[in-house]
Amino acid sequence: MGKYELDSAENKAFVREIRNNLLFFGHKFPAPGGSSYYLGDDGTPWMDRPRETWITSRMCHVYSLGAMLGHEGSEELADAALKGLLGELHDDNHGGWYAGINQDGSILPTKQCYAHAFVILAATSALLAGRPNARELLKDALAIYDKYFWDDEIGLSVDTWNTEFTELDSYRGINANMHTVEAFLAAADATDNGNYRVRAGRIITHVVEWARNNNWRIPEHFTDDWKPNLDCNKEKPDDQFKPYGATPGHGVEWSRLITQWAIATYGSADNENAKDYIKIAEKLYCRAIDDGWNADGQPGICYTTDWDGKPIVHDRMHWTLAEAINSSAVLYRVTGNERYKKDYAAFMEYLDEKVLDHKNGSWFHQLDQDNNLLTTVWPGKSDIYHALQATMIPYNDLVDVSIAAAVAKNQ
Repeated sequence: MGKYELDSAENKAFVREIRNNLLFFGHKFPAPGGSSYYLGDDGTPWMDRPRETWITSRMCHVYSLGAMLGHEGSEELADAALKGLLGELHDDNHGGWYAGINQDGSILPTKQCYAHAFVILAATSALLAGRPNARELLKDALAIYDKYFWDDEIGLSVDTWNTEFTELDSYRGINANMHTVEAFLAAADATDNGNYRVRAGRIITHVVEWARNNNWRIPEHFTDDWKPNLDCNKEKPDDQFKPYGATPGHGVEWSRLITQWAIATYGSADNENAKDYIKIAEKLYCRAIDDGWNADGQPGICYTTDWDGKPIVHDRMHWTLAEAINSSAVLYRVTGNERYKKDYAAFMEYLDEKVLDHKNGSWFHQLDQDNNLLTTVWPGKSDIYHALQATMIPYNDLVDVSIAAAVAKNQ
């Protein structure tokens, strides 16, 4: 068990090995213009696929982390992604960032809240890593986000505009708001602007209320007046970004973000207000894991469940496991509850036995119910963001600080 036990010397070495392999795996991502190729099974770029802003931003983030960790070549890789975000992915006419660029140079339409949140995350990490032009990118990203995506009246973010920023789609989504919380917390840590932490709290307040009223299963999809649309994509339940039902992986991801925000906001896990939110985080985590982990007789976390907790899409997504690893470790550090330490060990064992690609590196991004490789939703290995963070967040002693800021403080 030592190899999988949190804080053991064996686990620290195992995690360090995984992290180094991930950073080497992603080296071939940059296109000549800086945007990120989608990576294949062995890390070779799939050049026929679009080069998307959200993936480029994630790779900027992870190699900014790599630069602070001393991984050789990370500075150049982070700078390459910055080049793409400041260059070919940026819409110089209408502002903001294209969804991506096709192989023939044409643009992917729409302006996505999801992608713009990741631009903010990338810029904050690059700024903390001391990369050139990162401050310029962050200033632009925050200004565009404030102008088009943040709805200050309600305290939530809208989802998708057309490319020209003239027509707003009626869909509202929690996934983009979750990554907005991540980005806002990172911006607050990187700039000392507490307003972004306050905004994160406003989003969290809504999500907690929706979850509380839904047996701690978070509604994901909403109408334009923020009414839950619980039947969204019922006919296409494994949609890549808008799956039907509850998503256990998001339940555990929210639990970590809420814990981080609460301790950062109230100053200590012992503060009574922070304690209340940590209890909420525990409810979200436990609901998600109780619903999704080993729910169908096989190890792994089901992608989605219905609103009674019954698995709908039984596939195992790598990002869900990564977030479970993160949140179990964080909740153990904050509460001392042995359940979370045991969960962490179980997740790490499953990672080693089923999800780690010991031949090519990185993690298999999608497995079926029997833990065989599947490529219907996530072919290849698009990026290393979730997996890399799962090798770092569990050993971040500053649980109230975003991972890049924590690494910068510990340098």
